[in-house]
Amino acid sequence: MENIVERVNDVQQESKYQIEVVAPKHRHMSNWDMFATWIGANANNGTWYVGGVLAACGLLTALKVIVASSALSYLCLSLVGFMGYKTGAATMSLIRGSFGVRGSYVPSFVNLTQYIGWTAVNTFIAATSVSYLLHDLVGWPVYGKPGGAKGLILGIIVMSVLHLLSVSVGQRSVQMIERIGIILVILFVLWETVVVFQTVSMHDLLTWRAPTHLHMTAGAGMDTLAAFNLSWVTAGADFTRFTRKRSGATGMPFLGAFTGLFWFAFIGLAATISIAITSGAYDPNNSDPSTIASRLGLGALALLVIVLTSMTANAVNLLAAGSALSNIFPRIRLRPALWAVTIIATLVTLIPLVMGSFLDAFTAFLDYIGMVLGPMISVMLVDFYWRHHQHYDVNELASSKGQYWYHHGINWIALLCWVLGVVIYLLLKQLPWIATFTGATFIDMVIIAVIYMVLMRICYPLTAKQG
Repeated sequence: MENIVERVNDVQQESKYQIEVVAPKHRHMSNWDMFATWIGANANNGTWYVGGVLAACGLLTALKVIVASSALSYLCLSLVGFMGYKTGAATMSLIRGSFGVRGSYVPSFVNLTQYIGWTAVNTFIAATSVSYLLHDLVGWPVYGKPGGAKGLILGIIVMSVLHLLSVSVGQRSVQMIERIGIILVILFVLWETVVVFQTVSMHDLLTWRAPTHLHMTAGAGMDTLAAFNLSWVTAGADFTRFTRKRSGATGMPFLGAFTGLFWFAFIGLAATISIAITSGAYDPNNSDPSTIASRLGLGALALLVIVLTSMTANAVNLLAAGSALSNIFPRIRLRPALWAVTIIATLVTLIPLVMGSFLDAFTAFLDYIGMVLGPMISVMLVDFYWRHHQHYDVNELASSKGQYWYHHGINWIALLCWVLGVVIYLLLKQLPWIATFTGATFIDMVIIAVIYMVLMRICYPLTAKQG
């Protein structure tokens, strides 16, 4: 990584606020690479599991939720993608423009925790697959049965070693994994699609309804999926800064992420409903890919592909987490940052064992990121596109004397709007109509965008040069 970036330093602070910028001559990712990166990011275990959770909405409502929430979320991804292409800087470096050079530590910490969390989610699901493989090979109990924890823990260790290997050479290893993984992922999902529709008909899927006590409203589905989708937005520029074309930075992330999300969420959705129909019982705890693959009789090969999809998704997660850690501690280079977040993610993966339920841990995690990401992204986009007219001075992003220093390095207006956004989100979720139909996330983002624009115009009017 270090040989293809230029480090922009704050000379007054002896490089304390330095950032890494990718020069145009070093941008090597093609449109296909970018498409593969983002379809691989969503064609994974976590997406499948979210689709299974959305089964509680019913097939038709869930599909509407998937299309609406994903389109809005990945529009934001494209906008952040262009920021990376325009500046060559990572997302958490760019967020200094809105939150301030020091204020960016807060969203960086949010990014760090959420990508470590997503790594843990995918690792746990993949480790569950390893426990099924160990059951077939040596007769160990599968996870969820008495004694099954040892197979899961061994699976977590195996996945963590694979993750350390995958991030060993930084972004280029991510690119290599995505190129190989995308082919196998596409073949796997085609196979899964055929098996599902050999089991049940489309009519059966459309007419199935979840039990009343487990039913999920469209509004709850919108917020659940928004939390999932918006997670990728704050990693957008980390990858698009390596692309050569504007279309690769804007159109390919949208198409890749949307395609991967819709495809795998639909398979998770359809497979979960098909299991509920054939077994006569719906249990959202059994929405994970390993359980479904086992019940559909897909065998060891399917479980191995689930492990691979975890690697493709977590390569993106870990790079984004490492980038956030580097922004908080600028003197930590990206490679050791990647190793650090991989080790931390391994420990976090053990949390569901303590809580006793992966679904409960996953739901709590989605609640957390759903309320913090929306207002943060809203502030970032409004600042770049409206306030600064698509232009940040990259040199001043690393300066303690420039326009992004605000008040002692912190834009308190941005932090205030972020906190206010969390409060508004929680209040909106209490309104019956919003909770039932629209969800709170995107309404909250619009409200915060307006508040931020007004407050910044009053408190920090731009000069002609800055604008």
